Amino acid sequence: MVEKAYPVSFEIAGPAAMFARPDTGSSPVSYPAPTKSALKSMFECVAMSKEAYFEPRKVEICLPIVFHKYSTNYGGPLRKSGTPNFQLFASVLENVCYKVYGIILAYRAPRSGNNPQHKLQEVFLRRLQTGQFYTTAFLGWKEFTTSYFGPLRENTVPDQSINFVIPSMLATMYDRPTDGSLSPMFIQNVRVRKGVMFYDQ
Repeated sequence: MVEKAYPVSFEIAGPAAMFARPDTGSSPVSYPAPTKSALKSMFECVAMSKEAYFEPRKVEICLPIVFHKYSTNYGGPLRKSGTPNFQLFASVLENVCYKVYGIILAYRAPRSGNNPQHKLQEVFLRRLQTGQFYTTAFLGWKEFTTSYFGPLRENTVPDQSINFVIPSMLATMYDRPTDGSLSPMFIQNVRVRKGVMFYDQ
């Protein structure tokens, strides 16, 4: 018996994005393409479930990759106790657009009258079409909100000139898609060809 697939796709764009490389420390630098965990967070801005989850499979990079210097006043939990806000410098992506493709998976097989994969797929696609979000959509960092988040647009295509390899890329921060424990995992030699990147390389 062939297991039924529950595909999902969406397009997201914005003036800036940040998918921080863990090896760049206190002056973070973005990966040139979104991580799997970032795409999962984008999906969860629309719909979430404890029984099913979004698994990104492919992303299409639809605009040239441009890095931009960015600075902000940081007052978050990583600063030393008792110290004032400090300026954080970063290298972020400018003017991004992605087409994202994936599937809905679940922790257990669907039972009669309860199919969490179908339910999450249906809720996500309906909300995406009507513009109803669970939380404000963002591109990596929460201050980087979107200019477009919706169904795939016909006039948006991958940038054929984009070809590179990412030697090591963060795949996920947790050992479980929902309610997981911290356990970073990386994928190696991630290839981008003609603006297209697959996560199951």
